[in-house]
Amino acid sequence: MHGVFLDAGSTGDALDWSRLTAALDSWTWHHNTAPAECDARLIEADVVVTNKVVLDRDTIQAAPALKLICVAATGVNNVDLAAATERGIPVINVTGYGTPAVSQHVLALMLAFATRWSSYARDVADGAWQRSEFFCRLDHPIEELAGKTLVIVGHGELGAAVGRLAEAFDMTVCVAERPDAQTIRSGRLAFDDAIARADYLSLHCPLTDATRHLINATTLERMKPTAYLINTARGPVVDSHALIDALRAGTIAGAAVDVLDTEPPRDGHPLLDAALDNLIVTPHVAWASRSARQRMIDGVAANIEAFRRGDDSGRVNRAP
Repeated sequence: MHGVFLDAGSTGDALDWSRLTAALDSWTWHHNTAPAECDARLIEADVVVTNKVVLDRDTIQAAPALKLICVAATGVNNVDLAAATERGIPVINVTGYGTPAVSQHVLALMLAFATRWSSYARDVADGAWQRSEFFCRLDHPIEELAGKTLVIVGHGELGAAVGRLAEAFDMTVCVAERPDAQTIRSGRLAFDDAIARADYLSLHCPLTDATRHLINATTLERMKPTAYLINTARGPVVDSHALIDALRAGTIAGAAVDVLDTEPPRDGHPLLDAALDNLIVTPHVAWASRSARQRMIDGVAANIEAFRRGDDSGRVNRAP
């Protein structure tokens, strides 16, 4: 079997590729793949691995030998699952590999707002401490996470891990029910009630039709003016224009996002152009510790090994 990795360069360097290399008889490795290059690169592929390269219906139909689609990530919104199902091609993702990295990134963003460390570090670099009358500076209000309420939207492995870390900081952790839920499951709060309670609202839900722009002008209006939004899920879960308006108006106190609805943002983006003190943007790196990236590569290899044994139980497009 021959494999093609369409965007191997997106996984970074300093990784051990031996297990993945051994999982198939031969490989073609591409640093990256433009949309116009997909069809030609998949002509002889039995297995394709993609991190973020889009596999749409036309691309899947134009790959005659394709037997398996591996997503080198948890989210599968870049693959046309219906088209793969029609062809009988399993789509298998990798779960759990980034849990420690993502959860610590979420806490780091929350702590950045609570401690204001970046503002104080900037003050020191500008000489403000050196000119201070007292031994310390108190220019930026410092808060504690202890006693604050964290509301988690999407309580899978990542959301649960963030909740455990937050509890270690003595925060109250609440889990929001799905917005369209007819009943409220035990241990959860109705979505509108949950976001109204949040001091910090952390998003960990997948991108689906139901979650696209889940956080919008109406949602943001329900939040406390002292609340902070953290998004390490997918960019389109948040309406960027509504978020900018809310940050400028003081509807919420601040937001930190690791994802945008267009990545990379080649021609600017509202959340990059805003230049707001209450906005933190990081370049989709919450997942990117070396250990997490290695687990992801090994996870792809394990999925291929399982498929070759006849086990495709990890497929995400299994017929109901």
